[in-house]
Amino acid sequence: MSSRRMTTIAGSLVTAAFSTVMILPFTASADEGPASSKGGKAVDKAPAGVELTTTLPGTISVDNKSQKTDLTATVKNDGSKDSGKIRLLVVGFDGLTVKNVQGCSPIEEKDLPEGSNSGFACPIDNLAAGKSKSYAVDATFDLGKTGKICLPVQTGDGKKTFWQQGPVPFGTTNPSPNAPATPLLLGTDNKPVGPGGDAPRELPKTGVGRDLLPLGAAGAALLTAGAAGLWWSQRRPQRTV
Repeated sequence: MSSRRMTTIAGSLVTAAFSTVMILPFTASADEGPASSKGGKAVDKAPAGVELTTTLPGTISVDNKSQKTDLTATVKNDGSKDSGKIRLLVVGFDGLTVKNVQGCSPIEEKDLPEGSNSGFACPIDNLAAGKSKSYAVDATFDLGKTGKICLPVQTGDGKKTFWQQGPVPFGTTNPSPNAPATPLLLGTDNKPVGPGGDAPRELPKTGVGRDLLPLGAAGAALLTAGAAGLWWSQRRPQRTV
């Protein structure tokens, strides 16, 4: 287990209502470099003196055989007052599937925003002024597809979204199918690699096209829900047996 996973997370522990999940082992990990808020945007107005943002690593690395990767998602309060109860969501789209977020609870499939394939909710009792809290994220990335991630920061009850980063893509325009791992850059659309290392003629269509939405696939579902305080109204319809 890397030293990053042993880092003590500032702030209170997750409430007992959220289940504890195991951290998956990884074979690919990269120097994440400087964190970035690329693709982030304020949505609902935060309380006076509270300024919430998120960051993601500028670079991740995907194991070409197992498709496993990991990254760090960070929420910050750059304001002058404590945040009160909030929550961070970590949501995957298309080829990027979130497998686990340290100390957080998986979002049920029926409650995921339309277009997403996975997500975790991370409750935070309070984020003090000038403080940040980081989460170790385990994921897989299908290099035969594009892939995106989204970090909304909401009130504890999910009725308002103060900030949302993404859905922002990770990807590479120079895939390396014969290498042990492929480095991916934040804010870069992935150039998928097909069997044998050949790029497919057409990109796989696994969700709403990014060009239809200002911040990416399902961005409208997330942002509109945040602005209206109705995140969960965009949940997927429950399947009937």
